[in-house]
Amino acid sequence: MKYILFIIITLTAIFSFSQDKEKEALLAAKKANNYVYEGNNLINEDDFVSAEKEYRKAISEQGTTVAGIYNLGNSYIKKGSYEEALYRLDQAAKIATSKVEKHKAYHNIGNVLMENKKCKEAVEAYKNALRNDPSDEETRYNLGLAKICAEQQKDKEDDKKDDKDKDKKDDKKDQEKKEGDDKKDQDQKDKGDQDKKEGDDKKDDKGKPKDEKNDKGKGDEKEKQQPPQPRPGQMSPQQVKSLLEAMNNQEQKVQEKVNAEKQKGYKIKTEKDW
Repeated sequence: MKYILFIIITLTAIFSFSQDKEKEALLAAKKANNYVYEGNNLINEDDFVSAEKEYRKAISEQGTTVAGIYNLGNSYIKKGSYEEALYRLDQAAKIATSKVEKHKAYHNIGNVLMENKKCKEAVEAYKNALRNDPSDEETRYNLGLAKICAEQQKDKEDDKKDDKDKDKKDDKKDQEKKEGDDKKDQDQKDKGDQDKKEGDDKKDDKGKPKDEKNDKGKGDEKEKQQPPQPRPGQMSPQQVKSLLEAMNNQEQKVQEKVNAEKQKGYKIKTEKDW
């Protein structure tokens, strides 16, 4: 009996505790809704600062209040604080439990991204909104605008990339031209240095040009003074002269003999037999 009584008491306590927790959650939700309500009224009066405070109170009472987080994000949009707005709207989209809440959050996320010229990201946000409510024609219209904007941005990025690549090619050509000019200048300088060196080599110790012509002439004069040397197997001029004198003497003797035979009446053969 004692054991059964203990179980009954325990269950009663747990049930009572659960009821208390439920009452606290309901009370917190009610307070959060009241803060959201006050914040909405302040937003309508363009009192963004006070409205933000009320929305923060709502979130403090109930951290999962989608309305408080979502409306806080919208208040940032009206203030032009787009980074804070994106943070809060993304938070609302994640904790939302209904498709209606998710659709609204993603739709507004798309609008904020379009304001920031982030068209490609906006396309994805509007697509998420339509996944939760395909019948919303306003979201579909915004999606079309975002797609056009994203395509235009892509074309501009491609043009910039092409211009950048062209600039790189031009810079490379300029560099190659500069290197070519530098090499040409260096070659000319090296040639000038070589010509100067050759010119210096042609000067004597006193810096005067060497008289190569006179030196060459002197060499020729020496060659003239020296008698030509006969080549192997060739007669010297003196030998040729002696041979000619001997032939002339022989011819003279033959002529004298012929004249003597004519005087005797004999015919002399001057042709040789074969």
